Amino acid sequence: MSNSFKVPHTLILLLGMMVTALVATWLVPQGFFDTTLSDSGREMVIAGTYQTVAERHYLTPWDLLTAIPRAFAAAQDVIFFVLIVGGVLAIARATGTVDALIGRLLERHGKQPQRLIFMVVFCFALASSSIGTAGEYIPFVLILVALCKAMRLDAMTAVGMIVAGYGIGYGVSAFNPFTVLIAQQIAEIPVYSGLWLRLAIFVPFVLIGFHHVWQYTKKVANDPSKSMMLDVPCPLSDKATPQYPVLALRHKLILGSFIITLAVAVWGIATKGWYLYELGGVFIAWGAIVAVLGRLSADETANRFIEGVSDLVTTAILIGVARGIALILEDGQILHSLVHGMSLPLSYVSAEISAIGMLVIQTILNTFIPSGSGQAYVTMPLMAPLGDLVGVPRQVAVLAYQFGDGFSNMIIPTNAVLMGILGMAGVPYGHWFRFCLPLLLKLMLAASIVLVLAVMFGYGLDVQPSAVGS
Repeated sequence: MSNSFKVPHTLILLLGMMVTALVATWLVPQGFFDTTLSDSGREMVIAGTYQTVAERHYLTPWDLLTAIPRAFAAAQDVIFFVLIVGGVLAIARATGTVDALIGRLLERHGKQPQRLIFMVVFCFALASSSIGTAGEYIPFVLILVALCKAMRLDAMTAVGMIVAGYGIGYGVSAFNPFTVLIAQQIAEIPVYSGLWLRLAIFVPFVLIGFHHVWQYTKKVANDPSKSMMLDVPCPLSDKATPQYPVLALRHKLILGSFIITLAVAVWGIATKGWYLYELGGVFIAWGAIVAVLGRLSADETANRFIEGVSDLVTTAILIGVARGIALILEDGQILHSLVHGMSLPLSYVSAEISAIGMLVIQTILNTFIPSGSGQAYVTMPLMAPLGDLVGVPRQVAVLAYQFGDGFSNMIIPTNAVLMGILGMAGVPYGHWFRFCLPLLLKLMLAASIVLVLAVMFGYGLDVQPSAVGS
C-alpha cells in the first residue's frame, strides 16, 4: 500500500474545518429565524420567520484567530472535567487498584472478549438511553484501554465499545431528558409517548454496534497486523504491568467508593440537574478518598494528579478547537440559513422520503450544533410543522431527530466528548473515522428502514395534535 498520503494530525484537521467554516460564512446567505424563550428558558426558533440579513457581515481571519481562545472558554466545562478525571485516575492507578481490577477481569473474561464487549456496549447504551450520560464515560477510557492492551487488543477496540454504546444509546433513547423529552415538548406531543417502539429497537441497534466492534476485534486478535493502531503508540505503553496484583481489601474499598461516586453522580444528574462542574467536584472528592484508602502521601497524591493532568493537555486542546467550528458558524450567522435551506426540499417528496430526509438533515446539522438539546431547539420547531405539511407524524420527526443526533455523535469532530475520549485513548481522529464510518452507515440504513415503516404504519398518529395537519 502506498504511504504517499498521510492523514494530518487531528489538530490540523480541526483547524482546517475552522477555515472551511470561515469561508462558508462568506458564501452562504446570512439569515436568522425569530426566536422565543421556551418554558425552560431556552431560546427556540419560530417556524416561518426566516429572513436574510439586510447587510452581510464578513468575518475576517482575525475573527478566526480570536475564536480559538473563545472556544476554549466555551468548552471549559468539558476541558476541565477531562483534566480532573485524568488526574484522579492517575491517583487510582498509583494505588494499584486499576491494575488489580484489570487482572481480575482478565481472569473472568480474558478468553471471551465478546462477552466483555457486549456488556460494555449494552450498559453504556442503556445509560445514555435512560439518563443521557456522555461525558461521564470519560473515566472509563484509560481503564478499558489498559484492559484491551492486556488482552492483546488495541485502543480502537476500547474506544469502539464506549462510543458505540454512547451513540446508539442516544440514537434510540427511551427516556433521555436532554433529547427525547425536549424534542417531544417542542413538537407538542405527550412526553415519553411512543415508548414501545424505542424499546423494541433498542436491542437490535445495540447488536449492530456490538457486531461491528466484535468483527474488528476478532480480526485483530487473529492477526495483530490488521490493527488500525499499528502506527500509533499506546498511551499506556510505559505503564504496563507484567504481573497484575491481587485484588486486595483496600482495592475493593476503592472500587466500592468508585461505585458510590457514580451513584452520587447519577443521583445528582437525575434529581439536581448536575452536569460537568458538579461531576468534576464529585470526582475530586473521590480522588481524595482514593488517596486515603490507598495510603498515598500528600506529595505523591499531588504529583500523580499533576502527571495525569499533564498527559491530557493535548486532549484539552483538541476539545477547545473543536468547539471553535460551531462558534465561527454562529458568529457568521449561517446556522439558521443551513437549517432553512436543507429543509426546503422536503416539501417536494413523499412522506417516507421526507422522514429519511429529516434523518439526513439532523445528521448533517449535528456537525454544526453538537449539543443535543441545542439542536432540538433549533430544528424541531421547524421539522414538526414541516412534517404536518408532508404527512410525517410529529412522533416520527422526533425519532428522525434522535437518530440523526445520536448516531452522528460517534463521528463528528465538533463533539467535545468524542474528542475527549479519542484523546485519552490516543486514537487519531482519522483512524477513528475509518473505523466508525461503516458503523454509522449500517445504523443509518437501519434507522431509515425504521422511519419508513413508522410512517407507513402511522406511528405517532394517536398523539398528533388535533388542531394540526390537514
